[in-house]
Amino acid sequence: MANPVIAIVGRPNVGKSTFFNRVLKQKKAIVDAQEGITRDRIYGEMDWVGHHLTFIDTGGYIPEDVDIFNSAVRKQAQAAIAEADLILFMVDGREDPTASDKTLAQFVRESGKKAIMVVNKCDDLESDVQVHGFHELAIDSIHPVSALTGRLSGDLLDLILEQLNLEGVKPQEKTEEGMRLAIVGMPNVGKSSLTNALLQKEQTIVTPIAGTTRDSIDSFLKYYGKTITLVDTAGLRKRSKVSDSIEFYSNVRTQRAILNSDVSLVLIDAEKGFSKQDKSIVDYVIKKGKGLVFIVNKWDLVAKESHTMKEFTDEIAYQFKALAHYPILFISAFTKQRVSKVLGVAQKVYEARQNTIATSDLNKFLQDLLNQQSPPATQGKAINLKYMTQVNTGPHLFVIFTNYPKLVVQSYKRFIDNQLREKFDLLGVPIRISFRKK
Repeated sequence: MANPVIAIVGRPNVGKSTFFNRVLKQKKAIVDAQEGITRDRIYGEMDWVGHHLTFIDTGGYIPEDVDIFNSAVRKQAQAAIAEADLILFMVDGREDPTASDKTLAQFVRESGKKAIMVVNKCDDLESDVQVHGFHELAIDSIHPVSALTGRLSGDLLDLILEQLNLEGVKPQEKTEEGMRLAIVGMPNVGKSSLTNALLQKEQTIVTPIAGTTRDSIDSFLKYYGKTITLVDTAGLRKRSKVSDSIEFYSNVRTQRAILNSDVSLVLIDAEKGFSKQDKSIVDYVIKKGKGLVFIVNKWDLVAKESHTMKEFTDEIAYQFKALAHYPILFISAFTKQRVSKVLGVAQKVYEARQNTIATSDLNKFLQDLLNQQSPPATQGKAINLKYMTQVNTGPHLFVIFTNYPKLVVQSYKRFIDNQLREKFDLLGVPIRISFRKK
């Protein structure tokens, strides 16, 4: 049984993201006094008395505004209402109902969905009387709350269970999340376009304006019966280019999305090529031990000859030699060219990252390696590699016991790394090799 879905809607700055973060017990959505911070639908799961609930945070709903962002935010809120089992229509208890409140209330009523009007910013007992000013919006169930302090939020969650007829129902088992796949890169390389292409629907807002996505947004899809959590992220700029606190926190959330992922899709813009900032993003993903698929997007915009793709690949490998060990795909999220290959390659990297190689196979590999090429003597000392085992997955950590661990030269370490990847098909997987004293 799928989790019940609760959409939080309301005009800007009524406290939707604050309440969303409160019930999830984490700062998942960016909160700021400035209006219009949240733009896309942001999903989060929480457990209340054994019941798993999915909440959707939405952007501030402004009726009839033709601004490119407000129009897109409105569509996102409408999509959230369409897929919700219950709507939390949030209003600001410190103000009288506005024209936007009345328009949105009518939209909620016309949806035919179960709804609770949440009167936020009722921070004490005296302020609870503020709910009476909102009866004119004609939503029967009405509840005061303080998203900032958490006052009455537990009562609201109980009311949600009651409205969804979940009281007395046996809680469902938590389902496996599967692979977490983060889509990362610089601003405007096509991360949200790729997310929408993979999901085959308009899940996140896409505009030509860099920095459209601000939060890290989870979406779920099935791939050959397996659940994949797809995480669209904000573009990562150089620290010196981050201009305000909102962009700073967008960067923090993107870095956290990488840390929480199993595999990261690192996108670059084919027209702009491979830059220093792209290299630093790749370096960060590898350093954190995550699986990596390198994606060259907007390939449809590049003028091609017979060897263009190979030349582009060789240039990337020349600039960053480590990328020779990671799959490279050339796609167009706009035309859907080769997009169908992305999940297959990512799933293969994920499975390789999960695998544990048997110690017997590793020691046979080590013996064959030594027969092929022994480590060179250093400082007049012969180096013996005696035993090899894998001690960790995700990232893979291999330990080789030797008589002189500090004397193994770097070139031989690279030789072992290359042979290990080739033998056990570890394309896309960061590996670590530790030499220890026997």
